[in-house]
Amino acid sequence: MPDRDEQDPVHDRDMRTGRGAAAARIRQQHLWVDEQVRRAMERGEFDDLPGAGKPIEGLGDEHDPDWWIKKLVERESIAVLPPSLQLRKEDAELDGRLDAIAFETEVRRVLEDFNQRVIAARYRLPEGPPLVTMPRDVDATVAAWRERRDARRAERAARAAAEQPDPSSSGRRRRWFRRSR
Repeated sequence: MPDRDEQDPVHDRDMRTGRGAAAARIRQQHLWVDEQVRRAMERGEFDDLPGAGKPIEGLGDEHDPDWWIKKLVERESIAVLPPSLQLRKEDAELDGRLDAIAFETEVRRVLEDFNQRVIAARYRLPEGPPLVTMPRDVDATVAAWRERRDARRAERAARAAAEQPDPSSSGRRRRWFRRSR
């Protein structure tokens, strides 16, 4: 019987590099997967799964290559709008979104991003209804944001002053630090 090295001269190289072992593992991977599934079935991990005993939904329908995106939209309740309607909706909600931002630089960044998307949509072929949304004047919108911010601050200060008790009406001021005797 010939020596193993004489029979398979590539065997030594494979043993040193490990390529032969990796190839063998890959060839036998399906057996390992089958064994893992069998063990999970024995443990009962596939019992009481949702939809057990029911036909798979949409299996008999015609093939739709976008089935997964439609299921995602349905499951996550995602509203998919044409760009013109999406920009119109975003424009209507933009002041509220800007009011949640604390820094003027961030407000300017959001406005510039919005304007760039509106301008880009104007140059594209229309997808859906016509685009009626116009870019915003950044300086005017920032000025309006500042006015709303200042009004909110003044309202908070007035509310805080109204909630604070008047120290002169209580007669005696209370010390913030009391020494126990």
